[in-house]
Amino acid sequence: MCKRELFEKIGKIAQKEHIAAIAEGSNTDDNGDYRPGLQAVAELGVKSPLRRSNLSKEDIRALSKDMGLPTWKKQSFACLSSRFVYGETISREKLSMVDRAEQLLLDLGFHQVRVRIHDKLARIEVMPEEFTMLLENRKFIIEELKNYGFIYVTMDLQGYRTGSMNETLKA
Repeated sequence: MCKRELFEKIGKIAQKEHIAAIAEGSNTDDNGDYRPGLQAVAELGVKSPLRRSNLSKEDIRALSKDMGLPTWKKQSFACLSSRFVYGETISREKLSMVDRAEQLLLDLGFHQVRVRIHDKLARIEVMPEEFTMLLENRKFIIEELKNYGFIYVTMDLQGYRTGSMNETLKA
């Protein structure tokens, strides 16, 4: 619902400002996975130039680096609702818990993070090469995440991956 709501609001602004098209940044890596936002993009007529050009995240990073853009290695961000198990009620409190937990990890120097929420359990995903750093900081991280409202704090041994909540759809 995030993308639909976002693009509906942008669409109203675009119409008011006489802007002919709205574009978004999905790429070929988003194909073939359950992405409700892509359905909203298609239904609302939002353009997807990166997907249409058959560019992957790796392609986009390489082109961005070649162009000297400072964002070439910026971590990807998805709507915070993608951190929730399908069917779980999303509240401001839980969104805040996830947001604060991810910001803590980014502030500690992790490059790509997700904190998936399963009721009051935090499942931390970081890149496998940063597992050691996560373990070195585990006591601090556990204490902070419990202060945010989590009861359990876990580390996902598969590491960071996009769409990990979609794995429940295949079960």
